[in-house]
Amino acid sequence: MILQKIVDKKKITLEEEKKALPLVILKEEIEKRERPRSLKRSLAESGTTNIIAEIKQASPSLGIIRQEGFDPVGLADLYEKNGAKAISVITEKSFFLGDLEYLKNVKRKTGLPVLRKDFLWDEYQLYQSRAFGADAILLIAAILELERLRELLNLAAELGMEVLLEVHDERELDLVLKTNSEIIGINNRNLKTFQVTLDTTQRLMALIPKEKTIVSESGIKGRADILTLEQYGVKAFLVGETLMRAPDTGRALRELIGLQR
Repeated sequence: MILQKIVDKKKITLEEEKKALPLVILKEEIEKRERPRSLKRSLAESGTTNIIAEIKQASPSLGIIRQEGFDPVGLADLYEKNGAKAISVITEKSFFLGDLEYLKNVKRKTGLPVLRKDFLWDEYQLYQSRAFGADAILLIAAILELERLRELLNLAAELGMEVLLEVHDERELDLVLKTNSEIIGINNRNLKTFQVTLDTTQRLMALIPKEKTIVSESGIKGRADILTLEQYGVKAFLVGETLMRAPDTGRALRELIGLQR
């Protein structure tokens, strides 16, 4: 199972990170940080396609996605200029070739909300996220129990960060709906097999209260997919691979939004 391999490796690197950068140092850094930007508010605009554009160099299923021209800060600037509403930065190192430095540098450059996308379950990781500039974090229901979810949601709120709480199936959604999470991500990719289908969003959308902010994640290849998902009621989308593979990333983003034909 790919997900379990990632988590097992992350447990090892997390202990190394705790030794290299103690919690007391992270808390000192947080004191210097400006107030986080609101992801939810950024995704609330009506009459447009709200996209979280992702900075992602590799994945376990695809290997290297973008070898040449992988410049996180440059990509963030490109995303902001071409209509993204927020930026997602993958920070997992071993399987996705991410880095916390990417997060810090992107936050310094952009005026958009910045989401840290990683495999998070420990309080230390939330302080770490805030210290490196995250406005919001991803939490994955597949690797968290209900009580742990609630604890992390409460800590994120204390730190001023919003949470994109990710689900893939009905069991995970049932878990998430027992929390106070306001932003729910529907991952069209099964993290255990890495298979993708947009039907996941269609199936789960009907079960989610209308007041929640819903983000459809993974498998979005073009404007046609966006239009299909909008018919299901989705108003926000997280897109990474399609943008990373595009020869003209700015144009690809505008096409997804519907600003360019």
